[in-house]
Amino acid sequence: MKDILAEKLIQIKNAEKKGEQECILKGASKLLKDILTVMNKEGYIGEFEIIDDGRGGLLKLSLIGQINMAGAIKPRFSAKMSDFEKFEKRYLPAKNFGILILSTIKGIMTHEQAKKAGIGGQLLAYVY
Repeated sequence: MKDILAEKLIQIKNAEKKGEQECILKGASKLLKDILTVMNKEGYIGEFEIIDDGRGGLLKLSLIGQINMAGAIKPRFSAKMSDFEKFEKRYLPAKNFGILILSTIKGIMTHEQAKKAGIGGQLLAYVY
């Protein structure tokens, strides 16, 4: 079994480390689009577009040099609002540096947005 999310985040991180200006990801999924939307809003990547090639789609995204590390969280831990600080210490290098991306009942969002909304969810990825 493959973890598609982990593979795509590693592909983005490697392209960023090589200094590339854009990255093309094969196999566009709704979850990946939502995670890229959150990363775009938080300023880690530039704009991205979906290209329909008839075989699952492509995602073409522009890189702006803001990602130091990106990865999937395995296993997908369930996190209450009170647990966010514990997971921040585990996955992020410093307080208020980077984001945890989680799936909630209100959609894909960062841990800061989930704190403001007062909800928990399942941890998916981290970016800093």
